[in-house]
Amino acid sequence: MGEEDEYACVNRAQLRIKDTSGIKKKKKKKANKETEKAIENEVKQQIKQQAKSDKTKAELAFQKMQEKMQKQRILQKAEMTHKQRVEKFNQHLDSLTEHFDIPKVSWTK
Repeated sequence: MGEEDEYACVNRAQLRIKDTSGIKKKKKKKANKETEKAIENEVKQQIKQQAKSDKTKAELAFQKMQEKMQKQRILQKAEMTHKQRVEKFNQHLDSLTEHFDIPKVSWTK
């Protein structure tokens, strides 16, 4: 019963910091989410249009080739499963000479 009496007078309310400056923070107004999304979409479209119009013929050709090469790489990687790639890598390691092996190092010999 002695412990209960010690904590009986504890204030359980949220602590507040005293502010003597007199400056109050303004509450933020909740903006309409639909208008924000519409604005974001418009900005994205404008950026896309500017990006298309700002590029030269050489830049467009380079970008097309990059996309084409990327598609080829994806198709090439998709041809083999992980198991097949591991088997191929193991065969490659077996074909290497022992010259590339890590030599055994021992201080006792």
